[in-house]
Amino acid sequence: MKPGARLSAAVDVLEEIVSRHRPASMALADWGRANRYAGSGDRSAIGTLVHDALRRKASLAAAMGEETPRALAVAAAGRAFGISAEAVTALADGLRFSLTPLSEAEKAGLARVDGDLAGVPDHVRADLPDWLASSLSRVFGERLVMEGEALARRAPVDLRTNTLKAIREKIIDAFAKAGAQAGPWTTTGVRIPAPESGARSPNVEADPAHGRGWFEVQDEASQIAAALAGAGPRMQVLDLCAGAGGKTLALGAAMRNTGQIYAYDANKHQLRPIFERLKRAGVRNAQVLQPGDEEALAKLGPRFDLVFVDAPCTGSGVWRRRPDAKWRLKPANLEQRLVEQRAVLELAQSLVRPGGRLVYVTCSLLAEENGDQAQWLQEAYPMYTPVPFADAWKAALESTPPASADGDEVNLLLTPGRHDTDGFFVAIFQRSPDAG
Repeated sequence: MKPGARLSAAVDVLEEIVSRHRPASMALADWGRANRYAGSGDRSAIGTLVHDALRRKASLAAAMGEETPRALAVAAAGRAFGISAEAVTALADGLRFSLTPLSEAEKAGLARVDGDLAGVPDHVRADLPDWLASSLSRVFGERLVMEGEALARRAPVDLRTNTLKAIREKIIDAFAKAGAQAGPWTTTGVRIPAPESGARSPNVEADPAHGRGWFEVQDEASQIAAALAGAGPRMQVLDLCAGAGGKTLALGAAMRNTGQIYAYDANKHQLRPIFERLKRAGVRNAQVLQPGDEEALAKLGPRFDLVFVDAPCTGSGVWRRRPDAKWRLKPANLEQRLVEQRAVLELAQSLVRPGGRLVYVTCSLLAEENGDQAQWLQEAYPMYTPVPFADAWKAALESTPPASADGDEVNLLLTPGRHDTDGFFVAIFQRSPDAG
């Protein structure tokens, strides 16, 4: 496909996403099935342009003066394809499979892209939903635009070395051509930088090293959360919201295949991939519990040294990877997540042994899901005492801890703007040894 045809195809896909409210992954997959003549390079370029347009939808629309799929695709094409505004204009030549020529208003808007948006509200410059502006301002204050801009950039590919089978240097060597380097914070992380312009990230899961179980794809922030939990040999651990098992694998590796780690999730479809992943990673001390059977889970009682809660949340911390979710999130979704979070915390606190640890984690940036819920747990269950994240960091990572993005000295908020990671929140609690 010629670049002009790729631009036109991106408009069609964005029409499905914006007008019909379809997830980007589904819209792109359907377009690929309906246009099998398009090669992998074409599909990648179109996907890159679509995601770049969604990452910066608010600011691009402000520059163009309209929020149509055509305006968004045209505005994002320069950065996505690595070309000038004049070259973008040339792509819309009106020929077969290309867009009709740009109007004078569209050319003027294109000239404003990446320029000064003086007078535009901060949440627009930050590419954040307007209804969340006050909530995120509460967290970031005057750094709202900076954090929003970081959240609207492409994300790197982060890998976690599976220390049961490999060392980090092996993974770095395996992806040296892609620019792999040691992760910024953990001793297990490997980072492949985000691609620029129309370049593609490597398909790391197709590499033989992944088939051998040497690594898992896992953002550095998620690796930090698992490390701060403090799992170790011979412990009894529960991963209460295990999902597909990424943190179960990280916790199991830290336990060195001793003790026992239980993996549970209410959703059987989310839990299903864990079996293959455990086998590939060589984690032998894991027991997968029947999904959705809270009664059986409750019968285990307060026996766990560590209960790890990666709670259901809005996913606002991973919007740079799933930019369409940023604009599909509604207030009702947040309200539902808050109810689910308190329910899972109530269950979790009942399963921690006296003297044990409860770790509450979200991939959210919102105080409602993070600090507010941690405060609620402390007030509702005073036998739980907060553990300052800096203490856990020094014990687990043996390095100087960074500052939390929201200034909290007890709980940790990681963000793309401050830490070059996904947005992640970690709150650690110790149950009183005397609690019955």
